[in-house]
Amino acid sequence: MFNFFKKGLSKTIEAMKEARGKSKISKDVLEEMLLEADVDYEIIEEIIFYLPPNEFVEKADLKRVMKTYFMYEHENFTPAKPYVELILGVNGAGKTTSVAKLANLYKKAGNSVILGACDTFRAGAVEQIKRWSQIINVPIIATAQGHDPAAVAYDTINSAVAKGLDRVLIDTAGRLQNQKNLANELEKIVRISARACEGAPHRKIIVLDATQGNNSVIQAKAFNEITKLDGIIITKLDGTPKGGALFGIARELEIPILYVGVGESMDDLIKFNPDEFVDTLVDGLFE
Repeated sequence: MFNFFKKGLSKTIEAMKEARGKSKISKDVLEEMLLEADVDYEIIEEIIFYLPPNEFVEKADLKRVMKTYFMYEHENFTPAKPYVELILGVNGAGKTTSVAKLANLYKKAGNSVILGACDTFRAGAVEQIKRWSQIINVPIIATAQGHDPAAVAYDTINSAVAKGLDRVLIDTAGRLQNQKNLANELEKIVRISARACEGAPHRKIIVLDATQGNNSVIQAKAFNEITKLDGIIITKLDGTPKGGALFGIARELEIPILYVGVGESMDDLIKFNPDEFVDTLVDGLFE
């Protein structure tokens, strides 16, 4: 797992080490390093404030302070069959690809999975997720572009119930003409899903693009106002020096980061472990 995080954080660590140069890590140097990683400035000030009043920063102290940003309440996984997850996020964040990677992850863990192609708004979205379903060999419920996404969600969950499947992954539209349309569509999907299976959707997960840095917090807050989120997937962590934004995401939203994408292959979606994330980041700075 450490190797996966090292791969995902390589660009972030590289950017931070350039800010460091060859000097020891003083608090001024640390501030520059964290800014390079897109850590929110207010969080940087907090980190430095809670470090011991020494001239130079010690690795163990930095790890201790940084890990406090991930001390939010962890998810309460409620067993249900089928377990229905609604995947949300703006277009371009890697939402549909994350649905496929999640399905692959669940399938490898021995779960039966079905996909629901509820992004009937964006041209090509249904065909994209259909291709993924063929690649990972899982069933899918889909209709033509423009059809009612709530009806697709209902049919997908119904199919899972009838076949005794373990997991349902519902892909949704990233953006409609305006936020009101998006809110109405998501509210309807949630309401109709509950009719197909009590308690569904059991988890609402937002997909955030790590290359957006702290801007992704704004996206997540907008979706959280529409429908209460239960978890986060961070994509493209390996392609950005902005890995420090995860501290702001964790603090501002207080929602568990569930998975991170650290590459393009199907197996490059890993469970997020805060301790390993911080350890990998800080160890990289002190190498």
